[in-house]
Amino acid sequence: MDTSFTGGLHSRFLRGLERSDGGVAVHVGEQAITYDRLHELALLWGGALAEAGARTVGVLAGKGVTAYAGILAGLYAGATVVPLRPDFPAARTAQMIEAAGVDAVVADARGLTLVPPSVTVLAPECGDQPSVLRPREAQALTTPRPVRPEDTAYVLFTSGSTGRPKGVRIGHAATEHYFGLLDERYDFTPEDVFSQTFDLNFDCAMFDLFCAWGAGAPAVVLPGTAYRNLPAFAAERGLTVWFSTPSAIDLVRRTGGLTPGALPGLRWSFFAGEALTVRDTADWRIAAPNAIAENLYGPTELTITVAGYRWDDEVTPRVAVNGVVPIGEVHAGHDYLLLGPGDVEEPEEGELAIAGPQLTPGYLDPADERGRFLDRDGRRFYRTGDRVRRLGGDDLAYLGRLDSQVQVLGWRIELTEVEHALRDCGVLDAVALGVAGDAGTELFVFYTGGERPVIELVRALRQVLPEGVIPRHYRHVDEFPLNTNRKIDRKALAGVAAELLSPVPVG
Repeated sequence: MDTSFTGGLHSRFLRGLERSDGGVAVHVGEQAITYDRLHELALLWGGALAEAGARTVGVLAGKGVTAYAGILAGLYAGATVVPLRPDFPAARTAQMIEAAGVDAVVADARGLTLVPPSVTVLAPECGDQPSVLRPREAQALTTPRPVRPEDTAYVLFTSGSTGRPKGVRIGHAATEHYFGLLDERYDFTPEDVFSQTFDLNFDCAMFDLFCAWGAGAPAVVLPGTAYRNLPAFAAERGLTVWFSTPSAIDLVRRTGGLTPGALPGLRWSFFAGEALTVRDTADWRIAAPNAIAENLYGPTELTITVAGYRWDDEVTPRVAVNGVVPIGEVHAGHDYLLLGPGDVEEPEEGELAIAGPQLTPGYLDPADERGRFLDRDGRRFYRTGDRVRRLGGDDLAYLGRLDSQVQVLGWRIELTEVEHALRDCGVLDAVALGVAGDAGTELFVFYTGGERPVIELVRALRQVLPEGVIPRHYRHVDEFPLNTNRKIDRKALAGVAAELLSPVPVG
């Protein structure tokens, strides 16, 4: 073991422990968990896990003491942590536990019911209910166990195209590089208060926690009810750092929370996980005029986020492509390629492929790596599946997924361009989809805002789009469905569209 490496992910919490002066590490509802208490629990539970020889620790708990202390305990034990969700189907959870080779699980009462019988379980909240591991003071660690740079800090599962969970390994060296860059870019202090909006199986939750914990600041878990009056919740909790998916902006808008100056306490506003529009950011800026807003970009395979763009009220609307805020500059220490047909490198536009220290060493199942990586000039690049364009300087504009191009009656159509045109025509937001119909692929649009006559939308679109690109089908919705990561659930919308285009016969 190389004990010279001190950059394990858990070291972020240890730094915060020193800076916090006995402060709160996590607020969950009315419960405030201090740095000292979380540290004690992590040492106690980590000792039990280490004594049991656990090498891969699943954390199967909702947001609460068990989840946060469990993540830290797994890291303190020198194990790989696998965040899991107790509200996922049992079969899916069992599949992920098996795929990751989880040999111990920290669970709350609900999670305990989902743990396979063959897996060791630590369930501190469950009193006298059966659990193999019972933490004892005599087993408690005195300090976290050392780790190596190449060790896996955590595994997160993404939903692959087949629907089978795909496990992504993220190493301690990658997180050290990532958070080191963030330390240089941002001025977080113990006086900050971070939102914790993301579910713990979503990589952006690691930003929430380990940026807050690295600064010695608290992370505040947002209950669903907080969005009913976010300005009041933010003021009550003293939020200064916000991070969410862009979909949250519309949710706050619909509840009346984006009035001028409604979020005056925010210093930083971050968004990631899906395309961030100029309109949404401008509206958020009106509500949070004192906050610097950034669009962060990155697939799970590249450690949380690997590019960032800082909003400018005057410049950004001019340079944005299709009304989408740029993803900005790729992180220092990384190389990237823009790939065209046949993987030929293109100078201005193409699929983004990135190599560098934040890159995953691979998936749990090597079969999942087929087509996702590219070896070039002795370096391994991850193919993001995202199309980008170079802007001035080092900034990149996001054009959409490779599969966001559809062909309709010979026209190759950019769905993001259609969505942008619809927003310019006065709808609040739009999702355009290519759906199989009787006549081949047809364009289907869902939109929010006031309901409009279809002929009115078509006339407006004819002013900005060629006739062959005009969608044939339109459906107004009050709001878009969101998936478990609070991104717009395009798959659900596609299912609705397919059903409307090909209704099941009755009788």
